[in-house]
Amino acid sequence: MSNRLANETSPYLLQHKDNPVDWYPWGNEAFERAKMEDKPIFLSIGYSACHWCHVLAHESFEDNEIAEILNKYFISIKVDKEERPDIDSVYMSVCQAFTGSGGWPTSIFMTADQKPFFAGTYFPKTSRGRMIGFRELLVAIHEKWESERDMLLQQSDEIIRHLNKSEIISNTADIDLTYLAVSQYERIYDKKYGGFGRAPKFPTPHNLLFLLDYYERNQTPSCLKMAEETLLAMYRGGMFDHIGFGFCRYSTDNQFLVPHFEKMLYDNALLILAYCKAYMITKKKIYLEIAEKTASYILREMTAPEGGFYSSQDADSEGEEGKFYLFTPKEIINVLGCEDGERFNRHYGITDGGNFEGKNIPNLLKTDLDKQAFEPFFTVLYDYRKKRYSLHCDEKILTSWNSLMIAAMCELYLVSKKEIYLSSAKNAEDFIRRNLWKNSTLYVSFHKGKRGVQGFLDDYATTIFAELALYRATLDHEYLNRAKNLCDKVLSDFSDNEGGFYLYSNKHEELLLRPKEIYDGAIPSGNSLIAHNLVHLSFLTDEEKYRNTAKQQIDFLTNQASQYPTGHAMFLTALLDYENPPMKITVVPDEQVNISELSLALPYQASIIFLPSPTKEYPLKNGKTTYYICQGHTCLPPSNDLCELT
Repeated sequence: MSNRLANETSPYLLQHKDNPVDWYPWGNEAFERAKMEDKPIFLSIGYSACHWCHVLAHESFEDNEIAEILNKYFISIKVDKEERPDIDSVYMSVCQAFTGSGGWPTSIFMTADQKPFFAGTYFPKTSRGRMIGFRELLVAIHEKWESERDMLLQQSDEIIRHLNKSEIISNTADIDLTYLAVSQYERIYDKKYGGFGRAPKFPTPHNLLFLLDYYERNQTPSCLKMAEETLLAMYRGGMFDHIGFGFCRYSTDNQFLVPHFEKMLYDNALLILAYCKAYMITKKKIYLEIAEKTASYILREMTAPEGGFYSSQDADSEGEEGKFYLFTPKEIINVLGCEDGERFNRHYGITDGGNFEGKNIPNLLKTDLDKQAFEPFFTVLYDYRKKRYSLHCDEKILTSWNSLMIAAMCELYLVSKKEIYLSSAKNAEDFIRRNLWKNSTLYVSFHKGKRGVQGFLDDYATTIFAELALYRATLDHEYLNRAKNLCDKVLSDFSDNEGGFYLYSNKHEELLLRPKEIYDGAIPSGNSLIAHNLVHLSFLTDEEKYRNTAKQQIDFLTNQASQYPTGHAMFLTALLDYENPPMKITVVPDEQVNISELSLALPYQASIIFLPSPTKEYPLKNGKTTYYICQGHTCLPPSNDLCELT
């Protein structure tokens, strides 16, 4: 018998529809029943590609004994963090307040009024070492609920008071945040292996984008060195899938050899942006090749027939993490033949001893990148690997992650000049407009013909980011107009008079807290991206409302970022643009202009204003396409020759 998740559309929730646990989706039905039966709520938050979510499910949620305890003493709610980032944000804060850390699966115990009184992440079924078993925990919480409820409720009130406290940030008028951030990156940079800090090492491409931007403006050698070494280390190691391409979630070790094997759309989107940026600055073809390999994976495996991009691929095959990606030397030789197989094994570090649980993750950590070409073997090994095991793909289409990939494909089009990437970006944007965008309202997700709840700040921030990228790639004003309309919606529905923007709007369900996310995590925060968007809209439109709001957002985030600037890399990139605006080129086309060729010929980093026709302020010169260029506070005479001006 299926439980109450059987009618949901989230692939993650559907993975639990046959559990013996009587799961509810988030909603009034669960809360009303908890009140009526005087039971606490067990809230479990996870996502489809999460390895430890699967472990907890197999050990406990599929277990009849655990299910009996949950069903008897609790009302159980299951939430997909990717579809409800608002719930995830609130209760991740709760988890961090209780435990000092967070992660998924997130396990919350709370009242019917949504007030949490205990939190954690993964619990084994039975106690192991210092970890309490899930069975023992459930029994203990039930007993406390019956005998010491006042203590639990007092604990809940204290946590809520703590979370509602506003931090007082000191004045930062005299601090150069971007310089301070570079200094912090230099202190935590791993000079031996690349990346920042110790394992686990996350890609956080927005850190690299900031360092590359900073180098571009200030020619600071350490910034380029840190970015390049990290980009190459991630590619050389097992985090990059050398057979099927694309990047896994993060590295579990210092040298980027052993990944957490799930592949996420957003990581690959942001990494494409970072490798494109590195290519544009250095002109080293290896970066463009890596970006294109990553895009080929997205186009081959993560693109829906209707144009949108799927969310993720699982880490597990047949219940084992990474099994899909691992090889033995004998397997390679059987597939490629003795001579080619041995060459391949030597090149990609595949040995009898193995580098992960007795088997091998192909890697280039000890190999010259330019030594040999093995491309002819990839297709053969890819086909063999796919027949050997299967990977679960989360086929829901998320507005925010799709928008990041749209921007990445636009960037790749501009640097590669290959139409396939722009077509992919346009198709995905068209999918969003048809299925996830009604009037000025965005929606979070689409799966099996149904869309999810109304969008959050991240959905708007990333979609504006994508529309601006499409405008730059095509010079089509429709994209710029859409970006403006969505930005106006953000200003009206998400803003706080005291500064910044809330995660959910004034039209959303009200939760225990109304968070205002400012730190960049795996994805840049909505507030950071909104700062970027406002700065660039002020350049492109010269409208006072965007210029004023951009300044307010820059001031707000400057205060917030002063304590930990490296946690706000996307904002720092916006700050660099705000303080040192890029070259501004106003283009007035003649009737013969080829807009596609023009968009590719214009300087990569310039702010482009494309006028559909001449105006009184911007007439044609000599009847030909005319360029009006301003840099800083200086404007040059109009010219018909772009080359002589740039």
